[in-house]
Amino acid sequence: MDLFVFSVAPAFVSAVVTAGAAGVVVDWERRGKARRQAGEGTQINADTRADLSRVRAATDGTVLCRLNGYGAWTAAEVDAAVERGADEVLLPMVRTPEQVDRTLDLVAGRCGLGILVETQDAVRQAGELAARPLSRVYLGLNDLRIDRGSTELFEPLVDDTADAVRAAVPGPFGVAGLTLPECGAPVPSRLLAGELARLGADFTFLRRSFLADVAGRDLQVEVPRIHAAVRAARARTAGDVAADRAELFAAVPPAVLVPA
Repeated sequence: MDLFVFSVAPAFVSAVVTAGAAGVVVDWERRGKARRQAGEGTQINADTRADLSRVRAATDGTVLCRLNGYGAWTAAEVDAAVERGADEVLLPMVRTPEQVDRTLDLVAGRCGLGILVETQDAVRQAGELAARPLSRVYLGLNDLRIDRGSTELFEPLVDDTADAVRAAVPGPFGVAGLTLPECGAPVPSRLLAGELARLGADFTFLRRSFLADVAGRDLQVEVPRIHAAVRAARARTAGDVAADRAELFAAVPPAVLVPA
């Protein structure tokens, strides 16, 4: 399974890719994000165009650049990402197939285009969206929870949303995020690895806590341990899968809708 890390530290990027990560995400998404995620405890990055250039120079791994949600600025952002060597751009907060079509026109084959399914509109239209020539589709749990007005981040893993989106996506699909197998809260990373394996996910993003979890550790040891956990999850028996699903359901409390 391809692992991607959010980072713009060239030395770390080079080391984590050498250790077995597939690549890195440079994150330009900030328009409206502070307002949308106010009080949610989520991370808003401040990566720049210069950061993308530095990251590109630091690694031969795959470099993804997350843009802002579609708008009048998208053309300039696509051009800037391509000029600075992004292998793919990621379009977040997709709501309509037309947004994807317009972005594909702007990309014009110069790099890949992936999308983040993190709105209820995108979930409902997942099949139509995935019919486009996309490099990858990622089901984003944080913003989907906010868009739903829900209290529970991992609800899509237990209410069949992830299964439905995965079934609609013929190409590379990802969801959730991993860290070291023994880490992760409130849902342990090993259970998320099990879900990724069960869903047949092709990639995932290393979660925010990964950077803290590997501090002072040897990446050449720790990244292969994540890959080993995924391989073990893929080799489980049907009974093991069922037991892990039961444990996951027990770890995810019932969601409560937040009044608008």
